[in-house]
Amino acid sequence: MKVVQRKVCLLGDFAVGKTSLVRRFVEDRFDDKYLSTIGVKVSRKTLQRVDNTLNLMIWDLVGGNEFSRREIGYLVGATGALVVCDLTRLDTLDAVSQYSHQLRTVNPQSVLVFVGNKVDLTEQRVITDEQLQALSDSWNGSYLLTSAKTGEQVEFAFSQLAQKIEEILP
Repeated sequence: MKVVQRKVCLLGDFAVGKTSLVRRFVEDRFDDKYLSTIGVKVSRKTLQRVDNTLNLMIWDLVGGNEFSRREIGYLVGATGALVVCDLTRLDTLDAVSQYSHQLRTVNPQSVLVFVGNKVDLTEQRVITDEQLQALSDSWNGSYLLTSAKTGEQVEFAFSQLAQKIEEILP
């Protein structure tokens, strides 16, 4: 069986849950304590797929105003990304296009899966499915609703990203 290694990124504004999504996916745990990512944190997870073994190198990148020209260099070599917004903060949806544009500028063929995180906070939700659908359509991507806290759809989000990566593998 073929072993394939691919770099993927988690992109999104400050405090949307990128680190929590990675922690839930890689370690199957959640921590309420907020620790801001400084620069980049790289994790790894191996997925057994039908035709190969896929080693994902997951780059959890700093978000918000901290994401500068220097951090754009972290996008080099990325095959795809989960682009994350916080369903309780409308401004984080606006930033998603900026991160998508930066990734596609560096890697035009990269695949995008948009993630609306914190779906468990139903009372505070301000971003609609229609807004997420319009965004994902504009970037030829797909979207999912996740909760790093409960684990809802987290594994599936990374699986979707892996599937889209396999579709473009040589």
